[in-house]
Amino acid sequence: MSRTYAITGVASGIGAKLALKLKSQGHKVIGFDVNKASENLDHYIPIDLSDEVSIKAAANQIPCKLDGLCNNAGLPPRIGTEAAILKVNFLGTRSFTNAMLPHMKPGASIVNMASRAGHGWHENLDQNKRLAALRHVDQAAQFALDEGIDSTRCYNLTKEAMILWTVAITEELVARELRVNSLSPGGISTGILGDFERAFGAKMARNVERAGRPGTPEEIAEIAAFVLSPESNWLKGSDIAIDGGMGAFNMSDMLGLDAMRLEDRKAAE
Repeated sequence: MSRTYAITGVASGIGAKLALKLKSQGHKVIGFDVNKASENLDHYIPIDLSDEVSIKAAANQIPCKLDGLCNNAGLPPRIGTEAAILKVNFLGTRSFTNAMLPHMKPGASIVNMASRAGHGWHENLDQNKRLAALRHVDQAAQFALDEGIDSTRCYNLTKEAMILWTVAITEELVARELRVNSLSPGGISTGILGDFERAFGAKMARNVERAGRPGTPEEIAEIAAFVLSPESNWLKGSDIAIDGGMGAFNMSDMLGLDAMRLEDRKAAE
């Protein structure tokens, strides 16, 4: 059965691979991006997620009802882009999603692309609540100034916020016969991998080394396509880490779980 899906950030990286995957399954794809895109799309709609006017204009151009939406667009941590990161990665994405809800069919699925970098939300709950309290993208620059946060913290904060926002809206969306989940990739080999290497330094390099390699955008697209599909219909309000085991490595270190490792590994050591 052919379905229709919308994807933001469709011109490159994970978004482009997700479009390819969905098209290969026989589905229709509506793509949104600030950069013009045409490959593996049935319809392209320009959008600037840092601009409320652009967001509303894009949502008004939806040609049909949707079976799903993947909020994939995002900016990496780069010095001097603090406000833009807050706008695109969270505030604008939230505004766009709200504008898209009337276009969603009953049973439709929303996938929010978070990050392994967002798993520190437990220690930053109050700051996340302050960010969520902003009502307009134009408040982003002042927020970053007031909070005294650099581009790396802005990136991490927006990914924390995506995870928490997904949790917060799950019950409301279930009541509207919609689903929402978040995905948290880590160490993915896309065109912006270098930005993360610069931002997170030796810690990221060590994680990738332990995992054996970076992940690929195709691997994330495979999981995103499943979570968008009706086959995952009992998956609601969850965050799925897709990081090659990096989170598990770090958790094991933090909790001191050496004694629980496999016996043959202990013997080998």
